[in-house]
Amino acid sequence: MNTLLVTGAGGLIGSEVAAHFSMRGWQVVGVDNNMRADFFGPQGDTRWNLLRLEKELPRFESHNLDIRDRDGVRQLIHAVKPQAIVHAAAQPSHDLAASRPYDDFDVNAVGTLNLLEALRTLATDIPFVHLSTNKVYGDKPNELSLKELDTRWDYAEAADHQGIREDFGIDQSKHSLFGASKVAADVMVQEYGRYFDMPTCCLRGGCLTGPNHSGVELHGFLSYLIKCNIEQKPYTVFGYKGKQVRDNIHSRDVSAFIECFLNAPRVAEVYNLGGGRDNSISVLEAFELISEITGKPMQYSVSDENRIGDHICYISDLSKMREHYPAWDITIGLEQMFTEMCESWMQRPGVRLPVPEIA
Repeated sequence: MNTLLVTGAGGLIGSEVAAHFSMRGWQVVGVDNNMRADFFGPQGDTRWNLLRLEKELPRFESHNLDIRDRDGVRQLIHAVKPQAIVHAAAQPSHDLAASRPYDDFDVNAVGTLNLLEALRTLATDIPFVHLSTNKVYGDKPNELSLKELDTRWDYAEAADHQGIREDFGIDQSKHSLFGASKVAADVMVQEYGRYFDMPTCCLRGGCLTGPNHSGVELHGFLSYLIKCNIEQKPYTVFGYKGKQVRDNIHSRDVSAFIECFLNAPRVAEVYNLGGGRDNSISVLEAFELISEITGKPMQYSVSDENRIGDHICYISDLSKMREHYPAWDITIGLEQMFTEMCESWMQRPGVRLPVPEIA
């Protein structure tokens, strides 16, 4: 039986990957110390998701291990001897990185190095998939020519219509400290691939989302937006008139691509992993869609101040992914994505549904 080691197993992508491979007969070893609760407080707690995995998955075990623990990481990897590693653990917030820079860098950069070196000392032919981020490009995507439409920003040049390609520059731009720590991890994953001829892969994610996302204000905009609509809680839009655009990919489509890569791994590859143009949406457009689904108006305000390093318009060009793995494609659209997240939030403990007014 093949064994997969997944870091960040209680998070959105980690849990989806764990379920995906467990149902395909893999033994899955999850690593998660619920650091998200430390970063974001009780609303970021992912223990509910780990408990769900332990209850539902037939071949899943969880280890409460901090990836900053170098010796602990090495001991676990050498004991488990996995056939593949999917690294989804991270500190994911721009804002939090600025207030806790050591924690951000130690988790994102040093934690990744700990995993890579532990794996290398075990074997150099084991695939390593790293969940990177489109923030490695910093704010350079904002240098592209843009046009302002009624509800969104979009690329002005036809050559940019499909979005950002993997050869887009990452240097000499403002990343936020979070983006910088993820650049360090991204480049290190590539270097272990090239230098040691290891099958490594960086997935530079756009907005990865799905029903098991514990979205909070500082991270997970779609999930948190939907939660605010359900609870009729005010949502703050940071800059760009709410017309900033993201492409969104469902966690199941992410897991499906990872399976394609593990079936035919390549060395030191980089892919821009997002929903592409068809799954792109602005904040204002997201407000309209969730209101259509729930029947509830969106309560929001718009701040003139955007987040440092934030993208005005970001759409992932999926051409390289589709060329290398033609059996893979996006299968879940925005409406299904929103509906699933809405249903998931309404079923969770602690979500405050508004009390109907009595006439």
